[in-house]
Amino acid sequence: MRRSMAKASFHTALNLLFFAVIGTAMLALTYHLTHDTIAKSEENEKLKLVSQIVPATSYDNDIIKDTAPLAADTLLGTQTDTMIYRGRLQGESSIVVLQIIAPDGYSGRIDMIVAVHRDGRLGGVRVVTHKETPGLGDYIEIAKSNWITAFNDLSLAARKESDWKVRKDGGQFDHVAGATVTPRAIVKAVHKALQYVELHRDTLFAAKANTPQAKETK
Repeated sequence: MRRSMAKASFHTALNLLFFAVIGTAMLALTYHLTHDTIAKSEENEKLKLVSQIVPATSYDNDIIKDTAPLAADTLLGTQTDTMIYRGRLQGESSIVVLQIIAPDGYSGRIDMIVAVHRDGRLGGVRVVTHKETPGLGDYIEIAKSNWITAFNDLSLAARKESDWKVRKDGGQFDHVAGATVTPRAIVKAVHKALQYVELHRDTLFAAKANTPQAKETK
């Protein structure tokens, strides 16, 4: 009886091992066949968002390929390394695109990209992903509202410190009634991103394409 049970268990284990190996092999093959396609699709989506906030007249290089690593930084809201995308005009660094996170959205983190000109002006801001409440949180998406365009051309020099808040908190940014948390988080994140750029201007707008990582701001 015990021998039969042991034999049955052995065959079951062999079957599980067989299917695990086959499954792993299929996943590896699928990854190999689709990796390039997925990477290309992601690059196209990235370029589509970048093109919305980076004027075509502000660069003449391949901005998606002119990158450098950035260390995680509290001003960016990041906890892992990200990439900076740099636009150049006639060889001179003219605009940068940063990946930032607003960690305190109503339903969690809000991932964004921001473009900043060399003179400190915002080229624009776009929300990449979020989990805000459908309906109330829709207006932060450019496809559903132009609210996010209020950041265009703003800079630290153009706005007082106290202005970088929603109107309910005494600032200059509009918000939808009953949905203050979302815009408050975005305004704060964008403001911090501009502070980051100001602190690391020399590194971000460096002459060479591949500069060392920016130091983390404590």
